[in-house]
Amino acid sequence: MQDNAKKPQRHAERMARKQRVMQARIARADKEQGVLLVLTGPGKGKSSSGFGMLARALGHGMKVGVVQFIKGRRETGEEAFFRRQPGVSYHVMGEGFTWDTQNRERDIQAAEAAWEVALGMIRDPSFNLVLLDELNIALRYEYLDLDRVLDDLEARPDMQHVVVTGRYAPQPLIDLADTVTEMRVVKHAFKEQGIKAQKGVEL
Repeated sequence: MQDNAKKPQRHAERMARKQRVMQARIARADKEQGVLLVLTGPGKGKSSSGFGMLARALGHGMKVGVVQFIKGRRETGEEAFFRRQPGVSYHVMGEGFTWDTQNRERDIQAAEAAWEVALGMIRDPSFNLVLLDELNIALRYEYLDLDRVLDDLEARPDMQHVVVTGRYAPQPLIDLADTVTEMRVVKHAFKEQGIKAQKGVEL
């Protein structure tokens, strides 16, 4: 016997109710402003999501910027692709993962230099979207002053979007953000099967 939820009439009624709810929400959402998005958590996909938004912005003819705070030793597909696109300012400022550098002072200097580049973008209203990749890690290890970063993000141009990625997003950044997504791990090829990072997936 067919489940009630799968019957055409029941399905149509449910979708009609949902449509009315969604239309009401859309009608209430009348603000136009730049949004601060935070992508965090232990799962894969934070940077990938950020670069997806970068591609979306470029599709709308927007000017975009990227600052990568921790990654820096390996060539990646996203860097190779986005550097070739007009309207992209791309900066790899990290010196590798924290367990690779093992030098706190050098990591602090790299993070501060990266923030100066980022600051140039988030003070410039011509940038429509800025991706701050792995900024959360720099904040986690206190390579940057959190209050300063929050103040600078809050003072950005009204219509500018900023995407911050990385594990361990600090609570004050989460509080300031407009949208926060936490990625969780269900399975991971590297950790559970020993499959190394693959081009087109991680690189």
